[in-house]
Amino acid sequence: MAEKRDYYEVLGVSKGATEDEIKKAYRQMAKKYHPDLNPGDKDAEAKFKECNEAYEVLSDPDKKAKYDRFGHAGVDPNFGAGAGGGFDGFGGMGFDVGDIFSSFFGGGGGFGGFGGGRANPNAPQRGGDIQTNITISFEEAAKGCKKTVEVNRIEVCDGCSGSGAAPGTSTQTCPDCNGRGQVTTQQRTMLGTMQVQKPCPRCGGKGTIIPNPCPKCKGTGRLRRPAKIEVNIPAGIDDRQAINVRSQGNKGTNGGPAGDLRLGVNVRSHPYFERDGYNVWYQAKISFAQAALGSELIVPTLDGDVKYSVPAGTQPGDVFKLKDRGIQNLNGRGRGDQLVRVEVEVPRRLNEHQKELLRAFEEDLNPGNRHNLGDDKNKGLFGGKKKK
Repeated sequence: MAEKRDYYEVLGVSKGATEDEIKKAYRQMAKKYHPDLNPGDKDAEAKFKECNEAYEVLSDPDKKAKYDRFGHAGVDPNFGAGAGGGFDGFGGMGFDVGDIFSSFFGGGGGFGGFGGGRANPNAPQRGGDIQTNITISFEEAAKGCKKTVEVNRIEVCDGCSGSGAAPGTSTQTCPDCNGRGQVTTQQRTMLGTMQVQKPCPRCGGKGTIIPNPCPKCKGTGRLRRPAKIEVNIPAGIDDRQAINVRSQGNKGTNGGPAGDLRLGVNVRSHPYFERDGYNVWYQAKISFAQAALGSELIVPTLDGDVKYSVPAGTQPGDVFKLKDRGIQNLNGRGRGDQLVRVEVEVPRRLNEHQKELLRAFEEDLNPGNRHNLGDDKNKGLFGGKKKK
């Protein structure tokens, strides 16, 4: 196995180098050989480990003194077998890599994501959104309406006005962090003893504690309770569309805005209207005589009944249009039309007099065609003429 290099040589400093000179040299070497900056380079990774090992010894006055006196044997009981520990654990040295590189390089953005800030628990936070559904009629969807919906949402506790403290009491400054929300601890690293700030475990980083919590909300300052909300349903909304009602969701914290209410809309089907975009279809049933001679119909629409003159000679399946009698466009620009499809009803039961009139009509309309018309008296069992 290759002999270990002198630690001073590894960092490129003399034996008389000061603590600051050693730290500066290590910083330069660490940046030069860091694996994040040399992906896949095994030689750079090996040198990075070597720098860490050298710095661990030379940054510690006690280890440095032993190394200066006895060399590698003075600081490594396994000298000759190589320094144990891989890159991921740094030989079990027991320090936080993120803290080291945050102190050196101002955060871990360029070195694999070390470090990272924590959210301020006292900062304003937006409340969460809530969701519910409502069912309305076909006409309400077409013309718009107002509806009241009931939801369960988080609101500010009325017992403590959101403070979390029981009535007549108040929050107090956290004695562990003196209201700063953070505590400072000492941590031993390869750079020596370092101070690290962490959220105060007693107050959770808020800086205050609640000696006497509100009995209603248990100190949270918020409660879930039912609420009634009036909602404007816009004209033209369709089945399974949704409305976003601003600021009607869960209340925010620390003065933050409330969330939104997401309202899903279900539209009931209509007994005789059918929606097609912003148009409305209607099936009008008329008699043969009305279709042939023409007539005046009363047609239901979303705005009430209207009169329409069916022209003579109207055929089954013909469609006529009632302009602007459809559904209001959702963006407010214009309305669709009502489309009326004609269905000609054929009578199922006729008496003899009515049958004879129809035969006479057919004979007059198409001479010589009378024998093709139905005549129950002259037909046999299978439709042929009876034998005399």
